[in-house]
Amino acid sequence: MRVRKLTLAAMALAAGLSLTACQNDDGTDETSAPPAASAPSSPDGGSASAGAGSAGADQEGGGSDSAGKSPAGTGGTGGATEDGKAAKCRTDELEITAIDATVGGDTEGTVAVDLKNGGGRDCTLAGYAGVDLKTNAGTLSAERTGEQADPVVLADGENVTFGITYPINDTGGSGVRITGLVVTPPNETKSVTLDWPGGASLPASDTPGSPVKVGPMGSAGQGG
Repeated sequence: MRVRKLTLAAMALAAGLSLTACQNDDGTDETSAPPAASAPSSPDGGSASAGAGSAGADQEGGGSDSAGKSPAGTGGTGGATEDGKAAKCRTDELEITAIDATVGGDTEGTVAVDLKNGGGRDCTLAGYAGVDLKTNAGTLSAERTGEQADPVVLADGENVTFGITYPINDTGGSGVRITGLVVTPPNETKSVTLDWPGGASLPASDTPGSPVKVGPMGSAGQGG
């Protein structure tokens, strides 16, 4: 009887060892998987995988911006604009010249001042130019004629002309001697000084106001 009990105990022990060996051979992967490794945290506290997703979205957005928008401060082809219109002509962009345009028999002298756009872009001249005559008695400013002054858009290389009228000195006296012409383009503060191509002098006068008149852009004809 004792021998039978020992045999049964030995068989039970052998069966237990056999079961343990089978479990080790199969591996514990089938019965219990190891815990998943956590993703490393990004500096803002999110996971690395979330950060990668954000980067992809940012790159896509950047591509959309570059395809549909121009960088700030840049424009397309054509000249600089102001409110969708050609920007004003700057003094440095204009070639300004003056010639005597008096016709024989006229009661007044005329000087034609030409402004040519050399700025490489379209630009606008709107209103009257400033005109001052340098004389031996000081500076004499021309008065506007009061004619309507429509804006003039000049393409690069185009020009526009305005007129200056003044009384002819036929009194026989020396009058007021003119020594120079100063022209300031509309809406500009920088002036250009030119030789005066008209009559050498103005008749002396005690009449208030200026005897010299300036017309708007185009008042003396427009060239191409």
